[in-house]
Amino acid sequence: MSTPYGAWPSPISAADVAGGVRPAFPQLVPTTDGAPPEVWWTEGRAAQSGRQVVVRRDADGHQHDVLPAPWNARTRVHEYGGLSWLVVGGALVFCNFADQRVWRLAPGSTDPVPLTPEPSHPAALRYADLTVVGDELWCVRERHDDGVVRRHLVAVPLDGSQAVRELVGGSQFLAHPRVSPDGAHLAWLAWDHPSMPWDGTELRVAPINSDGTIGRPRTLLGGVAEAVLQPEWADSATLYAVTDRSGWWNLVRVRLAGGPLETLHAAEEEFGAPLWQLGQTTYAVLDDGRLAVTHGVGRAALAVLDPRNGTLVDVDVPFGSFQSSLRARDGLVVGVGMSPTAPAAVVVVDLAGGSVDVVDHHATVPDTRWLPVPTDEALAGPDGRIVHALVYPPTHPDAVGPVGELPPYVVLVHGGPTAQSVASLSVEKAFFTSRGIGVLDVNYGGSSGYGRAYRNALREQWGVVDVQDCVAAARALVAAGRADGDRLVIRGGSAGGWTVLAALTRTDAFAAGASYYGVAELLQFAADTHDFESRYLDGLIGPLPQTRERYIERAPLSHVDELSCPVLLLQGDQDEVVPPSQSELFRDALVRKGIPHAYLLFAGEQHGFRKAETVVAALEAELSFYGQVLGFEPPGVPRLELTTRSAGLSGSPA
Repeated sequence: MSTPYGAWPSPISAADVAGGVRPAFPQLVPTTDGAPPEVWWTEGRAAQSGRQVVVRRDADGHQHDVLPAPWNARTRVHEYGGLSWLVVGGALVFCNFADQRVWRLAPGSTDPVPLTPEPSHPAALRYADLTVVGDELWCVRERHDDGVVRRHLVAVPLDGSQAVRELVGGSQFLAHPRVSPDGAHLAWLAWDHPSMPWDGTELRVAPINSDGTIGRPRTLLGGVAEAVLQPEWADSATLYAVTDRSGWWNLVRVRLAGGPLETLHAAEEEFGAPLWQLGQTTYAVLDDGRLAVTHGVGRAALAVLDPRNGTLVDVDVPFGSFQSSLRARDGLVVGVGMSPTAPAAVVVVDLAGGSVDVVDHHATVPDTRWLPVPTDEALAGPDGRIVHALVYPPTHPDAVGPVGELPPYVVLVHGGPTAQSVASLSVEKAFFTSRGIGVLDVNYGGSSGYGRAYRNALREQWGVVDVQDCVAAARALVAAGRADGDRLVIRGGSAGGWTVLAALTRTDAFAAGASYYGVAELLQFAADTHDFESRYLDGLIGPLPQTRERYIERAPLSHVDELSCPVLLLQGDQDEVVPPSQSELFRDALVRKGIPHAYLLFAGEQHGFRKAETVVAALEAELSFYGQVLGFEPPGVPRLELTTRSAGLSGSPA
């Protein structure tokens, strides 16, 4: 017997989506007894309001939370954070979210001691991208002072004296400090506004003086039109790095003494990824001189690259992509693997023995019968362009849709916009597909993973190319008889929320849209957003004040009069990246036009929802919203009240 699409009975609840953990930044920590290294990592836990917990798996395989509540190993540098902890002599050194200071937790202790001074006002001094140099911690420090943000590489003593000293400045952004094996040189990345780190960076190197100060720097590689990533020392006279000067992020070797740049394995595929979080690593130097790498087009597969002859051999693991967090020690490689059929997990690979050890994160995974298997597709786009997308079809072991009907589809727009969706198990997507709603996850022009030219397709075209590609991908499914063209909706967060609002106000392709903390207006956004992205719009729209009229014309807020379909707005009240004013400006415009909508403002949430209760409320509201618009009644979900007025409470229609 058939059941309406969207109303298929499903065991996958919004609580199941919220109940998972997010493993990140695994490390191999040496032991003192000669045993294999221990595995440590962080877990983001929605059940603990998104707290980042450092977890350790000992030699016996037992897992322990190293960091007790309420401590939270999360840095706010660039607001997106990154690597926030290290293990030094058995002690955990970490950046604490509440005050952004660096603390040291001794083995067996539950009382950390501070390593950095208390700032003049909360979170004014932030630290990230940590590395140990002798008896100091060298890292990026971000100072906030009356609206002015400055960054330096600094040295933090591990003895608790809190006598932090500045090492390197001179640029608005600094990253990835690395000291040569002989201790004679420091290498790092630097860039300045208006560049983003995927536009142009420089690899710099400077001598380390006998007193620990840093000498005069020089640039070895990079510039405003070349994005260099992750310098690592091959030896005391040679560096590896990732550069996109060929049009693709490939690995190269560069010598301090000069000479031609050597590409290790020239290929039209990516060996790097956009530097959204400090401390990202897409390759690791092995003990035998080879490199563990991630590579691919539209994915980041694990492989071993031999820099002596350029050979590249894929590693046989049940994960098609890996996060940008590879580490290596003692013949082992650790990373976070992603697969369409298994949850993201910390994976330890023994390259010599061939074993693959997947850490059990105790995640509750639905039966595979309920999980969609995505297809990676190149769909026909506008002007002869190819649009890359992942198609997650409605999937259910028993239910079928009514005869003669095609399923509705949610077009999913990733954030960034310089980012990428990869094929991976997503309980959130299964929340929709198990109910008979397909998901089309679009890697529109401007996405990473497909070379610099594809990434640059969004240059001064944000709100144009991304919208065109999402519409084209959706219509390609309709034309192929795979989706109902009258029941297409669009959802996205952050930059994806911008594309949602732009698509709703500039096209008639979608019946409704859900914007999670999306950008609606550009002039105020440029003034209000945080420093890291404050000049991002120079590349996406154009420089101010020269292109001010384009900022106004391109903004979805300027085209609300062309909107006729319902909109769901979801926002965190502590968002520093896309402030609540963006959603509220659009909400007010919807009220003025009398368009049915809901605005949900969640207390204590920032950019990206982390609390379990928020995730549950948001997903259930979204499903109810789609049901009302598309004509189905989702069972077991509270009904979201749509309004044409401006009223309500946090977490409720406002």
